[in-house]
Amino acid sequence: MIAQADRLRFLGNSMKSISVLEDLNKRIPNDITVLRELGVTYLIKGNNNAAKPIFQKILEVVPSDGHAKVHLGFILKSETKYEESIPLLTEGIATEEEGTKEGKYYFHLGDALYRLGRVEQAYEVYSSAAKKGFFLSKWQRSLYNVDSLTAKPWWTPDSAKVAKFIKLLEDNWQVIRDEGVANMDPKTGSFVPEVENLRESGDWKQFTLYTRGKRNDANCKRAPKTCEIIDQIPMATSNKRGQVKFSVLHPGTHIWAHCGPTNCRLRSHLGLVVPDGLRIRVKDQTRKWQEGKMLIFDDSFEHEVWHDGDSFRLILIVDFWHPELTESQRRKLTAI
Repeated sequence: MIAQADRLRFLGNSMKSISVLEDLNKRIPNDITVLRELGVTYLIKGNNNAAKPIFQKILEVVPSDGHAKVHLGFILKSETKYEESIPLLTEGIATEEEGTKEGKYYFHLGDALYRLGRVEQAYEVYSSAAKKGFFLSKWQRSLYNVDSLTAKPWWTPDSAKVAKFIKLLEDNWQVIRDEGVANMDPKTGSFVPEVENLRESGDWKQFTLYTRGKRNDANCKRAPKTCEIIDQIPMATSNKRGQVKFSVLHPGTHIWAHCGPTNCRLRSHLGLVVPDGLRIRVKDQTRKWQEGKMLIFDDSFEHEVWHDGDSFRLILIVDFWHPELTESQRRKLTAI
């Protein structure tokens, strides 16, 4: 029955897989293999609340179970219970059991340490993971990568091979700005809060036009001129591992140091409304936005943002394919 549940999960039918595993758990209570599969399937389904007591149960039965520790640690970290998550992730990783040797657990352990101000320890975790091959480097901690792509934090339009597209965007920045500002009216419902738990403080909202290589036609109707411009940029519209979106940041916002999911894209920011008091750090270099100008960086590198100004910042984010990816590679990559 576990094989049947695995097959259902592979086919994307997590609910039926859960039903099979729940039934099996009733027949064979406290079987660790069944509980593990059930907990992981709930996580895949996005139901952390259901998964949490399952991994807690495993640790009641087998207190040393590394698989349960990393998964429970991951859940607690997602609940911002950093102090509780750290020992579980640390101990779970140390067991090197099957299911614990994954970059995401080092990623979340380091992030939890960082957010508690234990920065030196965080980078020790990141360095260790990089040496083991889980990260490209302690600074570049993306998990979905293509080997041998040039890695550097900041890029120019020429090095990214997008100079003509950057010119198109910069030439039309005021048109884009006006549509972005118009959609900031709460009555439109266009901008929605950031949901990845990347903010330490403040208010950060986004209005997405393209994601995973697909155009959001409903949103593009609210920003038709912007989408008409973006439609001329195949390096962005075809990007299955990227987005095009407006991003508004309000005063007092601090975005935690974090890394994007993949080294297959380069992220660009077009300054639309840029007051004083803003800065962005990528790796160890800090820069500022300018209205009508683009910044291009590799967001698989650690980056962090501060808004110490007194009015909102608005930019357009455009993700381009990494210029060294071939057409064949782009086609074969899974969407993120």
